[in-house]
Amino acid sequence: MTFAYPLPWWLAALLAVVVAAIALLEYRRPLVPLTSAQRGVLVALRMTILATIVLFLFRPIVFLPPVNAGDAIVPVLVDVSRSMRLRDADGQPRLARATTILRTQLLPALSRHYTPEVYGVGEELMPADVNHLDAAARQTNLAGALASVRRRYHGQRVAGIVVLSDGADTGEHADNGSEAAGGPPVFAIGIGSIDGPRDREVLGITAGDPRLDQSSVDLRVSAISAGFGRAPFQLRLLANGRVLESRRVVPPADRSPIEETFTVSPDPLNPTVYAAEIPADESEPVVENNSRSVLLSPAGRKRRVLILEGAPGFEHSFMKRAWTRDPSLEIDSVVRKGKNAEGQNTFFVQAGADRAPALLNGFPARREDLYAYDVLVIANVEGDFFSRAQLALAADFVAERGGGLLVLGGRSLGSRGLIGTALEDVLPLELNDRRSGVMRTALGGRDNGAYNKLVVTPEGENHPIMRVGGSREESLKQWAALPALAASAPIGGPRHGATVLAVAEAPGGTIFPVVAVQQYGQGRSMIFAGEASWRWKMLVASTDRTHEFFWRQAARWLARPSPDPVAISVPDTSEPGDAISVNVEARDAAFAPAADAVVDTTLTLPGGEEQSLKLRHAGAAPDRFSGSIRVGQAGLYRIRAEARRGQAPLGSAERWFYVGGADREFADPRLNEGFLRRVARASGGRYVPAADAGRVLAWLQESVPQNAAAEQRDLWQTPWAFAFIVGLLSAEWVLRRRWGLR
Repeated sequence: MTFAYPLPWWLAALLAVVVAAIALLEYRRPLVPLTSAQRGVLVALRMTILATIVLFLFRPIVFLPPVNAGDAIVPVLVDVSRSMRLRDADGQPRLARATTILRTQLLPALSRHYTPEVYGVGEELMPADVNHLDAAARQTNLAGALASVRRRYHGQRVAGIVVLSDGADTGEHADNGSEAAGGPPVFAIGIGSIDGPRDREVLGITAGDPRLDQSSVDLRVSAISAGFGRAPFQLRLLANGRVLESRRVVPPADRSPIEETFTVSPDPLNPTVYAAEIPADESEPVVENNSRSVLLSPAGRKRRVLILEGAPGFEHSFMKRAWTRDPSLEIDSVVRKGKNAEGQNTFFVQAGADRAPALLNGFPARREDLYAYDVLVIANVEGDFFSRAQLALAADFVAERGGGLLVLGGRSLGSRGLIGTALEDVLPLELNDRRSGVMRTALGGRDNGAYNKLVVTPEGENHPIMRVGGSREESLKQWAALPALAASAPIGGPRHGATVLAVAEAPGGTIFPVVAVQQYGQGRSMIFAGEASWRWKMLVASTDRTHEFFWRQAARWLARPSPDPVAISVPDTSEPGDAISVNVEARDAAFAPAADAVVDTTLTLPGGEEQSLKLRHAGAAPDRFSGSIRVGQAGLYRIRAEARRGQAPLGSAERWFYVGGADREFADPRLNEGFLRRVARASGGRYVPAADAGRVLAWLQESVPQNAAAEQRDLWQTPWAFAFIVGLLSAEWVLRRRWGLR
């Protein structure tokens, strides 16, 4: 026995004297006569009690001999997910290969030295019989299974954990293996082929921003063909199960990525599920990954645009006309007319009856009045028109509220423009790196045809703002045919993270950006540095809609990320059986968190049945309410949330999401050695392919000396120590009562 806090000899002697003195003083003059024997027994009991308590204060420790290696447990985890059905493990199914390894190699060898316990790994960890394993689990939650094993055997002697899997960790919380650190060593055995079976797979399908009056959207489909060489195949696009288009695709090489773009026109009123699909080949063992889907939700409410015009002008009139004819936009405008007799600015306001009073002074004074809009347009307004508070509010409108900002016109971009204001950093182009004024086109010669003519950049060719034609080639042809602008502002270059969509050449050969965009905070911003884009309407054929499409798409792109006071977020992809987190953000009209809000949420299932959802505050976020649902079937789901503060409504939101758009279990069906190696390395274990599975026993035995060290145990916290103290106190109390003491 030793002590965690050793006692010096002099302290031990001093404590012994103190304990003896206390015991002797207690019974020096008892209230009733005691014999010498009785007094000696009571003094001895009291000394023993006090001495034991003092010893326990210094934590006595004993070292127990190490247990036998045969007492150590070895949990054996076998992947029983659907991907283990694939027949690429030496000509047999992966699970059959894993079962053979268990029966003939691992279990007989492990049983001679350890206590093996077999578990199946699917959606969760379950005890399993090696003779009745079935590859039927929907997912493989390997990271969760390892965490469950560590919890289950906490405090027990575990020599190591053996995992037999193809490495497809497809659980809801798929991990890179870092959670395995700190537990027993993991010895991973890879089952399957690193080349995988012959397979054609749709890797992904993504939707771009709507364009062309939201009548068309680009769907980008990526696919891969492995084991078929350059053999062509069909790639089909379906809308709500109906085939829209089929293309013959020839891979550039085996396993080379294939990219295709489809242009679709989604239903503006109802959600549309688009699926990219490769017809199954008769020699293809995996067909579950031949399709992926994406949901395009309806546009929803109209987006509000506030236009501040420094003066009436053709540019603004044509721009407003394009936006007013857009059924998805709601336009309010403030036009500065001049000054009255008192020298104050006067304005012509066109707005909804409930919003017009807030615009009488030219700019909304309150945060909630400005935040009622999705896009703010500053058209030819000099910087000193705004107060500092108004400029700061406009910057917050983009960064915090998530609104869009468009700036155009010589007064806004000139020397008396927005340079040095709070809006300067919001804009995608530098404003302080330019010559003064606006450079106007000279008449005659080359100037009239080449200078200030818009040229689309490579980055702008596929951007939704610049896509005015049905295809990239058609759009470039239309831009090339447009007349030149009247002028362009020679402003500076793009900021870090900004994108220049179009440029123009000024006299002297200098190239200036004309159209540039960027993401700023939660919102977006755009600069149009040209003058007289109305030429694209008046100097072309009446059937040309380039001018209209450009400005409509600019407003739509700027308004797209703008959230409502009540917003719903759910995962983009999910499968039947997943637990989906639902988050609702509730804010007031000024977009301040509404922590005291009451949120009523309804879930509509694919069959039309409605269910009520209960949401709770999500931790430290005062405006977020969270809940969880488990989706049991594939199909379209809809969530509707209504928030109120007392009896006053804060707003409502609706969100569609699609379940079953992809099958994670068969994404890239090759043996994932990388994941298994990371899990093993993080835990101090090793990885081995199935052919060398017999090496696991030797590795386990190498870890035995570390696990076979003598066990250290504290005596003071054992049950018998408590019983010993209680027994001594009870014995003293009984004897005192019997001999007449209280």
